[in-house]
Amino acid sequence: MSDTPSPSSPSPAADAAQSPEEILAAAAAHEVDALTQAQAELATLKAKSSELADQFLRAKAEAENARRRAEDEISKARKFAVESFAESMLPVADSLEAGLVIKDATPEQIREGATATLRQLVAALERNKVIAIAPTAGTKFDPHQHQAISVVPSEHEANTVVSVLQKGYSIADRVLRPALVTVSAPK
Repeated sequence: MSDTPSPSSPSPAADAAQSPEEILAAAAAHEVDALTQAQAELATLKAKSSELADQFLRAKAEAENARRRAEDEISKARKFAVESFAESMLPVADSLEAGLVIKDATPEQIREGATATLRQLVAALERNKVIAIAPTAGTKFDPHQHQAISVVPSEHEANTVVSVLQKGYSIADRVLRPALVTVSAPK
């Protein structure tokens, strides 16, 4: 065996320099430092946790307020959606009432008044994005916009519109009512 101490064991000189009380005091001081550091970390983490909880509650309240505002806007939009359309219809109603007041109107005057009222009605519908679907003869049949009432022999190509029995209408590219049409039969 050798007289040199191993690197892992304390040297006898170091043991002689520190008494057991000093070693215990150093260990206690080290533990106090570690405890103080852990308490500081804990306080920092608690502060961060509190801050995040506060941010979460604020974000939750903001989301709830946004949801409530959106619900209010949707409710108002539903309630007043027809308002613009109704405003557009009022002149048409006024024209019809004015025409009915005239007792001794000639057929020509009645026709002229009806034509003017129809122009008002069509303009009001167009202002509100209600567009007529009235395909011309020879137009290719579109099942999304047309409803075939009958198939008739014709000189037109197969599956084309021969005549329109009733106009259809769409609003903002959505079909309200398809046009009722007769379609050419295959040859």
